[in-house]
Amino acid sequence: MTVVKQAPGAVEGPGGRERHGPLAGRRPGVPYSLVLAVLGVVLLGAATAGIAAGSISIPADQVWSILLHRLHPALAEPTWTPVRETIVVDVRLPRVLLAGAVGAGLSVSGAALQALVRNPLADPMLLGISSGASVGAVLVLVLNVTVFGMFSLPIAAFCGALAALVAVYLLARSGGRMTTVRLVLAGVAMAEVLSALASFLIVTSHDPHKTQSALRWMLGGLAGTTWTTVWIPVGAVLLGTAVLLGVCRSLNLLLAGEEAAAALGLDVHRFRASLFTLVALMIGTIVAVSGQIGFVGLILPHVVRLLVGADQRRALPAAALLGAAFLIAADLAARTMMSPEEIPVGILTALVGGPFFLWLMRRKAAR
Repeated sequence: MTVVKQAPGAVEGPGGRERHGPLAGRRPGVPYSLVLAVLGVVLLGAATAGIAAGSISIPADQVWSILLHRLHPALAEPTWTPVRETIVVDVRLPRVLLAGAVGAGLSVSGAALQALVRNPLADPMLLGISSGASVGAVLVLVLNVTVFGMFSLPIAAFCGALAALVAVYLLARSGGRMTTVRLVLAGVAMAEVLSALASFLIVTSHDPHKTQSALRWMLGGLAGTTWTTVWIPVGAVLLGTAVLLGVCRSLNLLLAGEEAAAALGLDVHRFRASLFTLVALMIGTIVAVSGQIGFVGLILPHVVRLLVGADQRRALPAAALLGAAFLIAADLAARTMMSPEEIPVGILTALVGGPFFLWLMRRKAAR
């Protein structure tokens, strides 16, 4: 009897032909540690540029001197003005941290969703969560609700996202189970309904200033970020990413198919429902402070799989680093390209992500 050895992650297809499985596809010859190191350097470069650039340019070495001095006065001798220190520490640093957290969270959520539904077109906007957040935010902006002060908008957006999550979850369940097909259909339908509702609230508003504020929020942006609004999304992204890293083995089993995962002892339906809830809560927390920023969670997981493969233990850390660097760079471009005007960052991510996705689609079709 002849034994045929298959490459790791390869599956024997019809006719005995070998095809690559869901965990195959990692490019040989590129060490994973090197990929992470390069992404880390890119992230540090993007963060430095995001803090240094603006209406008042600050040299990169001075940026790091200010930050080191804040960590401990003995680490750097102060040679800058108090105004520059305020700009770095209180104006630009929280915005860069929030951009990094939002980018990392969207990218990690996208990678996890694509593994959960085994569909490369899944993204954080799939479940209607962001549309629910939009309805909550638009209600606050149009009706001028200030019950919770400066937290009124993010709280309303998060409540809207949570309500959308519950509605989609209930619609997708049938007979005590939830399939990916029903979940996707329920999410798409709920997103359309909620987007229409948000648009209705905007067009029926009689205050043009409130209408403009609502439209800009729906297009995504990080303007006005303060230290007060940074910690909750940063904490949510760190905690959610840590949990996803802890269940990477189960995510990898799902990539191999529901039957194979169930045969290996995974309670597929319970695991999928738990992970959907976790990802939706992450997305709701992110969208509540940033608005709708599209294509980050759809495109970057594809880029990460080209670099390190589909193994979630490798893909999730790389997705977090790449997503953070990408959104910091996009936010920098949004506030400097047409200075003093600021472009909603969601427009730039769509302009970059749309053509790249079309190129990726044609590339895969050619292969």
